[in-house]
Amino acid sequence: MLHVVHHADYMAPRPERGSFRFDKYYLVMEELRRSGAAITEHAPEPMPREWLEAVHCPDYVDQVFRAEVPREKERRIGFPVTPAITSRVRHTNGGTWLAAQLARRHGYAANSAAGSHHALHDTGAGYCVFNDLAVTANRLIAEGDARRVLIVDLDVHQGDGTASLTAGRTDIFTLSLHAEKNFPVRKARSSRDVGLPDGVDDDGYMEALTRHLPEVLADFAPDFVLYQAGVDPHAEDKLGRLALTDAGLAARDRFVVGSCRGRGLPVASALGGGYGDDPRIVAARHAASMLTMADENRRWPSPQSC
Repeated sequence: MLHVVHHADYMAPRPERGSFRFDKYYLVMEELRRSGAAITEHAPEPMPREWLEAVHCPDYVDQVFRAEVPREKERRIGFPVTPAITSRVRHTNGGTWLAAQLARRHGYAANSAAGSHHALHDTGAGYCVFNDLAVTANRLIAEGDARRVLIVDLDVHQGDGTASLTAGRTDIFTLSLHAEKNFPVRKARSSRDVGLPDGVDDDGYMEALTRHLPEVLADFAPDFVLYQAGVDPHAEDKLGRLALTDAGLAARDRFVVGSCRGRGLPVASALGGGYGDDPRIVAARHAASMLTMADENRRWPSPQSC
C-alpha cells in the first residue's frame, strides 16, 4: 500500500512569469492511479503560519501570505508569488508534515510535491518558497515525535537551503549527494556533502550511496528520516548532470528505504526535482520512485507492529 499525500492546490495556475512546470503534479497522480497499485490518497491541511515562522523569517512569511513578495525575491524563486502560489506552498508544506505522520504509522509515506530544499531563511530560491524539509524536521522534534531527524537529499542539486536552515543543530543531520558542478554555484555546508562529478552512472552513484548512508545512520542514530527523492539524477533529465538509468533510480530508492526500514526507522519522502520537455515522462519517473519505495517498505514490519 502506497500512502500518498496530495491536494488539488498543488496544481497552482501557472504564473505569467517564470518557466516552472506545475503540470507534473497532477500527471504524477494520474500515473499512480493508472498503475493498478494499491494506493491510499490523503489530503493535507495548510501548514500553520507559526510553524513556518519557527524556521523562516516572520517578515518573509508575511510577504508570502500577503502575496507581496519583493520582485528581487521572486526572481530568486523563479516565478511570482500569487495568492494561488501562497495556498499551494502552505499545502505542499502541510503535505510533507502529513507524510511524516503517516510514515510513523505505516513505515513509509510520500508527499506528491515539495522537497523544496533551496528555500532560505528570508527568501525563496530555485523554484522553492518555503523549506518543507527543514520545517517538518523542526516540528517533529518540537512535537516530541522524534529526537533526531536525518534528512537524506538525493536530488541532483545540493540542498543548500536545508543545510543553512539546520546548520549548527545537533538533532538534525543533512546528507546531500549531488552533482558538484550543478546549481547552486555557491554551496552551503551540509552535515555531510558528497559532490559527484558529471556523468556518474548507476554503479558510481550506488558506490557512493552505499558507502555514506550506512555510516551516517550508524553514527548519527536518527529516529526519523526525511527523504528528498528528486529524480533529476536521471541521465535524460533536462537540468541534471548525472547519468542514472531508471534501474539506477530504483536501486537508489530501494537502498534508502531498505536501509532505514531495516533499522525500524520511518521514512517520509518528498517529490523533489525532475525536469524535461515532456512532463509525462518526468511524472512517470516520480510515480515509479514512490511505487518502488512503497514496495520496499512492504518487506519490513510497520512501526505499529514492532
